[in-house]
Formats: sequence, C-alpha cells, structure tokens
Amino acid sequence: MKIFLLTPGTGSYHCGVCMRDNALAKELHRQGHDAVVLPMYLPLTLDEAAASPDTRIFFGGINVYLQQKFAIFRHTPRWLDALFNQRWLLKLVAGSAASQTGGAEIGELTHSMLLGEDGKQGKELDELIAWMRQHGKPDAVWLSTALLTGLARRITRELGIPVIGSLQGEDSFLDSLAEPWRTRCWDTLAERSRDVAAFVAPSHYYADLMGQRMKLTPAKLRVIPNGIAPEDFTPAPAPPPLAIGYLARMIAGKGLGTVVDAFILLKKRGHFPAAKLLVAGAMTAGDEAYVESLKTKLYVAGCGADAEFHSNVSREEKGSFLRRCTLLSVPATYGEAFGLYIPEAWAAGVPVVQPDCAAFTELVAATGAGALFEPANVESLVSAWEKLLADPAAAHALGAKGREAVERDYTIARMAERFVALTRESIDAVPTAR
Repeated sequence: MKIFLLTPGTGSYHCGVCMRDNALAKELHRQGHDAVVLPMYLPLTLDEAAASPDTRIFFGGINVYLQQKFAIFRHTPRWLDALFNQRWLLKLVAGSAASQTGGAEIGELTHSMLLGEDGKQGKELDELIAWMRQHGKPDAVWLSTALLTGLARRITRELGIPVIGSLQGEDSFLDSLAEPWRTRCWDTLAERSRDVAAFVAPSHYYADLMGQRMKLTPAKLRVIPNGIAPEDFTPAPAPPPLAIGYLARMIAGKGLGTVVDAFILLKKRGHFPAAKLLVAGAMTAGDEAYVESLKTKLYVAGCGADAEFHSNVSREEKGSFLRRCTLLSVPATYGEAFGLYIPEAWAAGVPVVQPDCAAFTELVAATGAGALFEPANVESLVSAWEKLLADPAAAHALGAKGREAVERDYTIARMAERFVALTRESIDAVPTAR
C-alpha cells in the first residue's frame, strides 16, 4: 500500500507528532508498505534519521505567510516560491515562528488553511496534488493533525482516495486563538471534517472531547494509541539514585513550573535531601527566558545545585536520561491528548506520576504503572513523589509493569498495524461514499 503522511515541521525543536509520524513511516516500510513523509511549513526536527530525507517541503512557511498577507504572492511563479522554500531559510525563520501562537495573524492564517481550496494558499494545494500525481497516486493520505483537514476535500475528489486525520492537541491551540478566529476556526473545522474518511485519536479521552467539539459521528472516530519502538529504551538494571525526571518541551503548559515548585517543596520537607531534579526536552530560543527564570527560582530556594537541565536531547541521550530517573512527572496544565513521554518512560522502566485528568487517567489506570495526583495541587504531587521515593524497589517494579504495557499495547508496530487496517477499511468504503 502506498501512503503519503502530511506532517507539519517545527524547523527548530523536537516535536512529538513529527517523531511519531517519522517512526510510523519507518515501521510501515519495515512491514512492506510504501510510506512517504511530506513535511509541511518547516523542516522536520527529529531525534533519529528521517524516513523520507529527500522529500521537498510543501506549503513552505514563508510562502504561506506571504500568500496570506499579500495577494500578489498568490500568483507568483514557482521558481520564486522555490527560493523561499530553501531549507536553510526556513530554519532561519523557524525560531521566531515557534513563539507566535494565539495572535490575530495566526488565527487568520489557521482559518485560511482550514478553508483549503477556498483559502489564500490555494496554489500550494494545486502544487501538492500535482506532485502526488507525478510521483504515483497514493492509496491514501494521512494528516498528522486535524488542522490540515482543509486539504481533504480536493485530495479526495481529484485523486479518489480516502484521507485519514489524526487528532492530537488541536483543542489547546485553537482555544488559544483570539476571537473572532477561535470560533471561526472551530466552525470551519467541524464543517470540513465531513471530507475526512476517519479520525484517529490516541486516547478515549481525546476522542470524546474532539468528537463533541468537531461534531463527529461515532463511526468516524477510532482510538489508536501512539506507539514507540521499545528497543530504543533500555531499563536501568537496578534502581538509580533518587531523581525526579521531566521530559517534554520546556514550557509552562507542560507543567515545568509545577515540577519546579514541587521540587522546592520536596526539599523543604527534608525527607529526601539527596533527591535530584532532572529536566530534559525541547527548548526554543523563545523558551530560554522562562527556563532561566525557573533556574533562578531554584537557586534562590537553595535547590539550584540539585537540578539539571538538558535541552533538545537526541534519542540516545533521551534513553540515558530516563535510566537516571526514579520517576517521571510531566503535569501538563492543559488537556493532554496522550503524551508520548509516558510510554517512553515506561519503556525505560520508569513509573510516572501524573495529574488525575485528561489522557493520564486512562493510561495509568490501564497499566498500573504509576500514580495519579490531584491536578494543580503541588502538595498532592509532592506526596505522590514521596511515596515512590521512599520505596525505590516498588518504584522499579511499577516501571517494569510499564515496560510490559508498552511491549503489549504501545509499540509502533502495533500502531502501524491498526492504522493500516483502518486505511484498508477506508479504501473499501470510497466507492460507496462517492
């Protein structure tokens, strides 16, 4: 089966969706399928070799912005567009683009992309479909985010193939937009979702949430948990020295500030004076000021020497980092759809301590490989930490349960098999739908 995966890149920091799609494409290759990752907007920033290293970038970020702002760029020749699509130039602008969320310009641009052929980037969609024809029509197209739903109508009509969309984190992004664009984007997303054969959510929590907000019928929704390659992560042979780990982008929304506050309180309680705080994850230039403020806070509290920060770690560094952790906490302050860091920690034999909300509740309940605490309650978080820190052997045993759960339910191979089954089902349904 031939599949094209459309995946927006970040250009400047590791993105869980990018890494998931890249791993998915590589697994599809291993299973005998022809899967091609088509980067959009900016180059992909990965922690492993790219599955499709020579593929051009579609809807280049500079061109998309210029077409949004100035009508003349909606009619410029392709040779001029190609100049703005050079990877080095896109990476140059990626840092500033990463910090632009929620403003009126972003809302207007998001709405235009959701409009697809009726938006201001119509010629980019023309180019994408022409490229697909030239390089062998695929059997299906996968969209890594529902924010690309506007592309589905023309792809399905012109190529006669199903388009399948993934759901992951769109609600927090759309809710951050300024009005009137927030409402317009939600309404257009619901209307354009009719053009997608099926949507896949990584958790039941997120399927229910987005099903309601996008007005999707149950038949259009599937739950396929995200998967990883467990062989990339090796558990520590014995419980490591006491350490609390955080592995996610270094921003407030992922709960890094909560972890820092909790670590300071843990130190003040005095039961575990030797405990360390280990922080790793993606960090952009726009995140540096926030991270520095947290480091200062730790030093003022007398805890700075017990905390480490490691930004933009590689796959190998991530594995080594996790082996040093007694437990992992990423107390995201928004409704996390899944959290790829959860199975990564489990694969390394590390239990998790997460807020009792969003996808965390069902993940921990399904595996027993961690503990839950009262959301937005730092004292509850510290108490949950202390229970595991007081019994490293028990924490290690919970981590082993997590490893078993990953090998059973959260592998990239199992995820790929489920996606392929849904794709075959969607292909069979196309003639009837048309």
